[in-house]
Amino acid sequence: MIFTKTEKIRFKHVDYAGIVFYPRFLEMLNDLVEDWFDEALDRPFSKIHETNGIPTVDLKVQFKKAARIGDVLTKSLWVINLGGASVNCGFKFEDENGKTCLEGEVTLVNVALNKGSNDIKAEAFSGETRAKISTFIIA
Repeated sequence: MIFTKTEKIRFKHVDYAGIVFYPRFLEMLNDLVEDWFDEALDRPFSKIHETNGIPTVDLKVQFKKAARIGDVLTKSLWVINLGGASVNCGFKFEDENGKTCLEGEVTLVNVALNKGSNDIKAEAFSGETRAKISTFIIA
């Protein structure tokens, strides 16, 4: 299964040349991850961040084609590998003609937060979360 969302490129996303400024693509990716956790995994960040976090620990990005104001992108996310506390996901953003604008991989780690000591350490996903994540594994 692949998780997908659409995003319309707005003025806030573009630079003076009228194309998406590359950090905005990374914000859109983070929005996709956050939506995936909320909508597909039933783990909204508003609840996760009470005791845990899901930081990005590795990110590989290839910018393939400019996206311009007014474009509507389809953002897709799937799982490449699921570890005990980590998940490696592939992602792709395509324009309305199916041309790839951005693609890559992101590795996320489930961490426990000990706010009293500022300690952060990896913590295995629960069985329920693992089962939901595993439905997005693409072989």
